Amino acid sequence: MPRLARGEIIDPAEIQVVHCIQRCVRRAFLCGEDPLTGQSFEHRRKWIRQRLEFLASVFAIDCLTYTVMHNHIHLVLRSRPDVLGTWSDEEVARRWLRLFPKRRDKDGSPAEPTAPEINMIVNDPDRLAERRRRLSDLSWWMRCTAENIARRSNAEDEVTGHFWEGRYKATVLLDEASLLACSAYVDLNPVRAAIAETPESSDYTGAKDRLDDLAQREDRTRMSTHDWERSRRRHKSGWLSPIEINERDDAIGADTDSGGRRASKKGFLSISMLNYLELLDWTGRQVHQEKVGTIPSHLAPILSRIGLDSHAWCDLIKRFGRTFKRAAGTAESLCDEASRRSQGWLCSPGNPLQSSG
Repeated sequence: MPRLARGEIIDPAEIQVVHCIQRCVRRAFLCGEDPLTGQSFEHRRKWIRQRLEFLASVFAIDCLTYTVMHNHIHLVLRSRPDVLGTWSDEEVARRWLRLFPKRRDKDGSPAEPTAPEINMIVNDPDRLAERRRRLSDLSWWMRCTAENIARRSNAEDEVTGHFWEGRYKATVLLDEASLLACSAYVDLNPVRAAIAETPESSDYTGAKDRLDDLAQREDRTRMSTHDWERSRRRHKSGWLSPIEINERDDAIGADTDSGGRRASKKGFLSISMLNYLELLDWTGRQVHQEKVGTIPSHLAPILSRIGLDSHAWCDLIKRFGRTFKRAAGTAESLCDEASRRSQGWLCSPGNPLQSSG
């Protein structure tokens, strides 16, 4: 049975959350260290992260989290046509010319577009409509990632041909349970692959970017974590979407608080960043039948490891109920963990875990 056309799955005119996977051709180790030759291509992982951060500042698309592995990348992206609708025609033209500049500065960065270059797009209704649509198209984000890295890598190797597999994989996430599970899966990919031991040592992941910023945070008492996620003070993770969503206060429009590094400041989960990181840490300690890596059980909780006071994740269970059980494990496993943390009341009659069946 043939696969569905990408246009039947992803619609730039709708707000959609999609898990995207792009893999190197022949599953070769073209982004990390080649185990056969010993040659290191680790610097290409940095190229990919830098490219993703650049695209986050241009597209009307939120990057929720990401992981750059040795031979493939994971992205959780959310299209934002509602944000795109707030941009003027000139803003659309300027952003497009950042992606495909007519001229470049001496360092290779896109040159500031001139008025005639902008007017060539603005004064052509058909071209303008097409450019506007593409800026909220997840397929164009993936294209602008893959093509840039392929060109640089082939030039470095002095070869031609395909660097990535022909088609990236895309899975639309339809509810918060699947989004929570997918985000944890993406952030824990290096741990499950036994490349890293903990999330804070998992290079080139959304979780590590957030943990690095959190460990360096100095205003822990003056600003809530919710507000801090939306501020300019997140140096490494400021281009990523905040985790905790606030439908009332997360206004539509460009996120000027983070310096224009991302499309918006809208979160994507009904839990705080600290609770998400605690859940990530607990999930990574569970043995997975099909994966070789786990977080060692003797390690302290993740927030303690980076110098912060950790809170019990039981509040998360209270808020999620059945949804949390589906995302993180069975009721029995969660009750065992609750008992270990002296929170046995969660497993008493009438509590969320027991009522979820």
